Amino acid sequence: MAVKRNILVFALCSLFLVPAFGESVKDLQKKQKKLQQEIEQTNKMLKQTKKDETATLNKLELLGKNIQNQKQLIRTLDNEITALNREMNTLTNTRDSLQVVLVGYKNDYAMMIRKSHFARVQQSPLLFLLSSDSFQQLARRARYLQEFAHFRQQQVRRIEDTQAEIDIQNDLLQANKNDKQTALSSRKREQANLKRDERKQQNMLNQLKTKEKDLSKQLQQKQKKVNELNKKIDEMVRKEAEKASKTTLTKDQQLIAGGFEANKGRLPWPVEKGMISGHFGKQQHPVYSQVIMDNKGIYLQTVAGAKARAVYKGEVTSCFMVGGTYAVIVQHGNYRTVYSNLKSLSVKQGDKVETKQAIGTIFTDPEQDQKTELYFQIYKDRNILNPELWIAK
Repeated sequence: MAVKRNILVFALCSLFLVPAFGESVKDLQKKQKKLQQEIEQTNKMLKQTKKDETATLNKLELLGKNIQNQKQLIRTLDNEITALNREMNTLTNTRDSLQVVLVGYKNDYAMMIRKSHFARVQQSPLLFLLSSDSFQQLARRARYLQEFAHFRQQQVRRIEDTQAEIDIQNDLLQANKNDKQTALSSRKREQANLKRDERKQQNMLNQLKTKEKDLSKQLQQKQKKVNELNKKIDEMVRKEAEKASKTTLTKDQQLIAGGFEANKGRLPWPVEKGMISGHFGKQQHPVYSQVIMDNKGIYLQTVAGAKARAVYKGEVTSCFMVGGTYAVIVQHGNYRTVYSNLKSLSVKQGDKVETKQAIGTIFTDPEQDQKTELYFQIYKDRNILNPELWIAK
């Protein structure tokens, strides 16, 4: 019986070594926290827009990002609740099984005490020893008393340890119940926020569609400016690449290029906080399906006063102005990163920069509903790359 009970205890301990299906509660809670921070950041950007109810493309984009994050947050909360339920079932089963083990240990101990032979030994151990017929019997009885005391202590320890493990399981179960209640409350709150923002989004869409002609014209003008910027940047990069092709990279430049390449998918964002407001390549406009935007980099929207920062160490090779704002090129061996739409610079040509070092302050556009947006590009030699594949997720 004791052997079977020990096997059961081993099996119960093994439950904690088996990974849960899908993501753990801890991982889901981390993801939830990150999404909540992104929603807070987007709300901060929304507050910096014009203080009125007038619909703008900027407000619509920010609201759309919020809705996307809220939906993802609700899915994460649903997964967390499912994972908590699964953990609670496991904890309950473990606790109940430990209760069975505890009852068995207590019954074994009670049976041992009830046996008359053991009872006599307990009542008068000294008499038990003195009534020995010989020295050999005395030695056997002394050893027996020692083993009996050890066995009794072992049983008491097993009972205490099992009870302590049951208490731990009860504490974990209560903590999980509290986490589940928190997750349920959060899900209810986020569902209400989602419905509110979806109503706002529909109202904005309705307003903007009445201004389709004017806004389409504005978008065309914006694309024209972007095309000019892309042309200028491409020209600057081409000149730098052609000049570099006539020389061999130094050992330091080769090391920097190797490090830059090795960090693909892990480079820090060129803004401390923000969101991708314009993806790489050809993109259909979220409101006007007939408008196609062709992005040679990505747009990152952030809060007013935010700094652009270097995604990797390198050397500033160009600082120039296009359309009233600055652009900076940083060389990383045969790679280059470009930071555009800056109102002021923190570096100059020839400066060595470190990872996350400030490049300049991003321009806040009063004509675009106080939009603060960095245009970021990556080149390898003369070939333009998709920055989303290089920066951290």
